[in-house]
Amino acid sequence: MLFVLAAIGLVTIAVLLWRAFGVPANEPTPRSTRPRRVTAPDDDPEFLRSLDKRKPEDGGA
Repeated sequence: MLFVLAAIGLVTIAVLLWRAFGVPANEPTPRSTRPRRVTAPDDDPEFLRSLDKRKPEDGGA
């Protein structure tokens, strides 16, 4: 029983120390660290322009 109480006490102290000296909770995380959203090829304007350049000329048939 003493072991359980000691474990609860250590966890409580660890949480209090983390809150006192850890990362501040009020600071928002910087958004620049998030990965950039990948654009699908059919939505990418550069890809669509390159299709026009690669497209062979049809003789109208």
